[in-house]
Amino acid sequence: PFFVNRGGLPVDEPTWERMWRHVGRIHPEGDRVAQRIRGAADLPKIPIPSVPVFQPSTPIPERLEAIQRYIRELQYNHTGTQFFEIKKSRPLTGLMDLAKEMTKEALPIKCLEAVILGIYLTNNMTTLDRFPISFKTHFSGNYFRHIVLGVNFGGRYGALGISRREELMYKAPVFRTLSELIFDFEEAYRRCWHTLKKVKLGHCVSHDPHSVEQIEWKHSILDLDKLTREDFRKELERHARDMRLKIGKGTGPPSPTKDRKKDVSSPQRGQASPHRRNSRGDRRPSGEKKPADSKTMPDLNGYQIRV
Repeated sequence: PFFVNRGGLPVDEPTWERMWRHVGRIHPEGDRVAQRIRGAADLPKIPIPSVPVFQPSTPIPERLEAIQRYIRELQYNHTGTQFFEIKKSRPLTGLMDLAKEMTKEALPIKCLEAVILGIYLTNNMTTLDRFPISFKTHFSGNYFRHIVLGVNFGGRYGALGISRREELMYKAPVFRTLSELIFDFEEAYRRCWHTLKKVKLGHCVSHDPHSVEQIEWKHSILDLDKLTREDFRKELERHARDMRLKIGKGTGPPSPTKDRKKDVSSPQRGQASPHRRNSRGDRRPSGEKKPADSKTMPDLNGYQIRV
């Protein structure tokens, strides 16, 4: 069964309880089934996928292939139960702790979990740029959402992720432009009879696993119903140019945790950070600029001083 722990490793109580409640809700004899499985001593051990380890000389494309194989070996979660709770507003350091938990429990995952795991496994590849790509599609009267981790290495674009469809997850970094990558996903959706409606692009994610910054999930929101084909391509390339400029200027935030003072508590444990409070307001369509809020400036300066 899907809820048998891989290799006999312990799973935290909240995760197990969610599984048992789900079984009890959908199975006629759910409680008895759960108790029988819990008490079984002869269940076979399911092999745990090994987290890929690389030599310093291993090329980045080969590393990406190995990471994608690992994500695929975890398998797609078809159960309807979310094993890992992912809040997009959490700081990067909290999401990386969750990714480490995923590697220990080795349970099936969905697309958002695969993105967080992909960030975690590529953190030491400093020459690789990572950014989230979200899709909204329409099929048979319903809307569907999917997300992958876009990557850029040596000026070539690709993607990591997981999906029910093979063509909607991994893309080797061979696309010369961001628009070529997105058009390839669009064609893959078309072969599945889905119509692409929206694409949401985030900015590059920091390589510092201890950063308290949030991932910028929706820097550019492109509505295909409101854009011509050429305008869509131009907006994609404008976003790619914005990412290059941000990286070139070194505007990516340094980690506020490297030289943390002992008498200053972590924003996760104390008051909410300004980034968490303002996260919803910062989400806006591409090109729209939000004026700075003077009331929040002292808090931001405080973070800069602490760095």
